[in-house]
Amino acid sequence: MPEEVLRQAAEQMLDWQGSGMGVMEMSHRGKEFGQILAEAQADLRALLAVPAHFQILFMQGGGLGENAIVPLNLSRGGVVDFVVTGSWSAKSHKEAARYAQPHLAASNADSGHTDVPAPEQWALSESASYVHLCSNETINGIEFQQLPDLAALGSRAPLVIDFSSHVASRPVDWSRVGLAFGGAQKNIGPAGLTIVIVREDLLGHALPICPSAFNYRTVADNQSMYNTPPTWGIYVAGLTFKWLLAQREGSLSGVAAMEQRNIAKADLLYGAIDSSQLYVNKVARAWRSRMNVPFQLRDESRNQAFLDGAREAGLLQLKGHKSVGGMRASIYNAMPLAGVQALVSYMREFERLHA
Repeated sequence: MPEEVLRQAAEQMLDWQGSGMGVMEMSHRGKEFGQILAEAQADLRALLAVPAHFQILFMQGGGLGENAIVPLNLSRGGVVDFVVTGSWSAKSHKEAARYAQPHLAASNADSGHTDVPAPEQWALSESASYVHLCSNETINGIEFQQLPDLAALGSRAPLVIDFSSHVASRPVDWSRVGLAFGGAQKNIGPAGLTIVIVREDLLGHALPICPSAFNYRTVADNQSMYNTPPTWGIYVAGLTFKWLLAQREGSLSGVAAMEQRNIAKADLLYGAIDSSQLYVNKVARAWRSRMNVPFQLRDESRNQAFLDGAREAGLLQLKGHKSVGGMRASIYNAMPLAGVQALVSYMREFERLHA
């Protein structure tokens, strides 16, 4: 989280803008929270350049919840195509089987989730209700640098993307997307808020078993207020949207400015790994994530020493996911370039001492 946002939230914890109430105390039906909600939606639309024919929904359940909510709303119980590129899309593929007929259109399991088959090689179904992919895999460090053009591939299905872990880090080509969803807890705010951005023509097709609170049509018709929304999460997300909109990098602003910063951070870290004799990143260069950089020590017996030294240097949460091991540096929007510079400096010193 940006420090500026955290400080602002702390300052207003007990009294939001002189109202005498903190956000967690006020009625979600009151005018105060109504203002917070409206501004957050408007700022997110501006930030991500969301077209007018898309609805912005603030929901709950996280990305894992959406693995069920999306097929409940869009599958019509039929075939759904999945492109599995790592742990999160694999979870999505598995969960969809409870509500639809998932079809594995492509997978990078044979490469150990280090590469992705070219879209031209995907076995897309003629009758798919939608095509699902995770546009950034946090565990495996895979990111789509460009979203596929399904129409050019001969598919009439809308594209659904799980952009939880890189939302607001780069622009979205909405001409290629039917629905995007993401948990807020990577680049936007605290866990608990889920963002769904859905094309209006995809509303109104939920299965009869879909709970009312998870029916996109119902949520949209009620301006994300059908049930009590995650008010604190929406408030902090709104502060983050304003912070992002205010960012500048040369002539660029907002998400475009953040993208340039994220490229610089990722290039610095990958450059240090690639020039090293101790560290290695196995992801194909064309698919490397800017947000999540997994790497291994060629001598894994030094893993604990690396982590211990990192902690002493104030560099935390570098241990890789248990399913893949090694290390992982997550360099989300709020991580400044100085933080990546500190990590690179430590990595080089550790290698010098342990060469």
